[in-house]
Amino acid sequence: MQANPNPFQIIPKQIFPSLIKLPPVHQSPSPVPTKPPRAISISTPNETNRGPITISTLDVVDDSVAAFWDYQFLFVSQRSEQTEPITLRVVDGSVPSDFPSGTYYLTGPGLFADDHGSTVHPLDGHGYLRAFKFDGFGEDVKFMAKYVKTEAQVEEHDPLTDTWRFTHRGPFSVLKGGQKVGNTKVMKNVANTSVLRWGQRLLCLWEGGDPYEIESETLDTIGRVGLIDGCDSEVESRDRGGGVWDVAARLLKPILYGVFKMPPRRLLSHYKLDARRNRLLMVSCNAEDMLLPCSNFTFYEYDSNFKVLGKQEFNIADHLMIHDWAFTDTHYILFANRIKLDVVGAMTAVCGTSPMITALSVNPSKATSPIYLLPRSPNENVRDWRVPIEASSQLWLLHVANAYENLDENGNLEIEIHASACSYEWFNFQKLFGYDWQSGKLDPSIMNINGSQRKTLPHLIQVSINLDVNGSCQRCDVEPLNQWNKSSDFPVINPAFSGSKNTYLYAAASSGSRSALPHFPFDMVAKLNVLTKSVLTWSVGSRRFIGEPTFIPRGSEEDDGYILVIEYAVSVQWCYLVILDSKRIGGEDALVARLEVPKHLNFPLGFHGFWATAE
Repeated sequence: MQANPNPFQIIPKQIFPSLIKLPPVHQSPSPVPTKPPRAISISTPNETNRGPITISTLDVVDDSVAAFWDYQFLFVSQRSEQTEPITLRVVDGSVPSDFPSGTYYLTGPGLFADDHGSTVHPLDGHGYLRAFKFDGFGEDVKFMAKYVKTEAQVEEHDPLTDTWRFTHRGPFSVLKGGQKVGNTKVMKNVANTSVLRWGQRLLCLWEGGDPYEIESETLDTIGRVGLIDGCDSEVESRDRGGGVWDVAARLLKPILYGVFKMPPRRLLSHYKLDARRNRLLMVSCNAEDMLLPCSNFTFYEYDSNFKVLGKQEFNIADHLMIHDWAFTDTHYILFANRIKLDVVGAMTAVCGTSPMITALSVNPSKATSPIYLLPRSPNENVRDWRVPIEASSQLWLLHVANAYENLDENGNLEIEIHASACSYEWFNFQKLFGYDWQSGKLDPSIMNINGSQRKTLPHLIQVSINLDVNGSCQRCDVEPLNQWNKSSDFPVINPAFSGSKNTYLYAAASSGSRSALPHFPFDMVAKLNVLTKSVLTWSVGSRRFIGEPTFIPRGSEEDDGYILVIEYAVSVQWCYLVILDSKRIGGEDALVARLEVPKHLNFPLGFHGFWATAE
């Protein structure tokens, strides 16, 4: 992966606060600035938790320096919790009187550095749950925020002194101030990736273990929830055919389960809600699949009381890393993000001198992208699901917005999938978000490589598959959605249309207006009409970024609703909750309201959110 010349290498390190890490200083032909740029104020708790460190300056420097600092502010640790609801101040517009009663939950990492010299990758940061509660009368919006009290969080945080000491390595990190060699505490369940309200239960999910249940009003952690059963060796042996990989799995299990304490099956953090059937769909895979060229997936379907209505297992003879997936009325859909074992990386990872993720790397050996269509019904035998559909272009799937199907009068099945994807060239396990585990520092240039070819960077795609009456693939096309060529991710739709044909899609995107940060972080919301191929946008403004948008239905029309999105005003270190009118995106009156989170509660970039109506 070739990066652009790094404009961030000139940043000085001597004035940088201890909780934010800088890349190494290199010689520059121009004078090296020794202070942050104009209008930037750095305020973050120091390692001894004695209050904020504040640095300000009036020096004028070029935008590449400001861009570096702006990027760091997205990942500033927030150690404070807001345990009692506080009312947010409206600074622009007003909360509409017809805004429904409910709560917007947002999860993500909250802590990236302890008090003993260790930093962690954003994906390994402890889950920090934020809640924005609307009263339904267009008036008060209450805010709370608490850490998810996972087993790792309880072990690593001392509530009496309010200090932290990392003891778990986490899959993407190593420890500098803790036990490094021989540390088998790898699977650090931080419950920081997604949040779900289903069947009157609020759950925070992570990619590698059980979800944690949260009390929805107080945000107190109730405890870990075992939604999936244990490992069924008889079924696995049958599916693998009892061959060499089954023998390898049997040898790995005592090590992974006993030594590294990995759960036999890890529940993926991305779930799906089948709006038509009112079902929750989830999927798990086996721990040993991370190291073997075969993948075992188990799909579960729950009713609103968490009763299992369906369960199916599929073994795929390929080494895959699945983060998100899709479903239709008759199929589960997996895009085969192909990976391979790195033997040298695996050896150093086991020894504790590198993250566990260094044992894996992407596998771009195929020019095509296999797509597996797995039947939701065990009686569906039209085609052999073990044979994937081969998309002609190579892509790494990131997030799915929606998928739906249509059976025509001749019995041909048409499947449409809207998602975000990137290239194998761009995706790098060891450099996600620009984190360097060796230095413990963030480099925004990694997320902003040369994007002259739009298929390299994260972008929105439309996948069209046509199967004949016998299940044979007649067509599989992949093209940029609406020919939109801006870097984009976190696609969402009106949840009432999940699994059904939709017209509108919303995503976080980059305007590309800032040369130093042209592709990430995102600074605008894009609204795409897949029928007219139009794209309308709302931009947050200069030196301000956004996270994932969330659609709140208002009326019966598909695009009649509101968009909630968090604005990270890094230039002033402030967070805002923004309400947009989804019908007005593209116009000057799209902004309905902006609500201010108190500055001392400024929080880092969140991952995925969920809107829960009061009912």
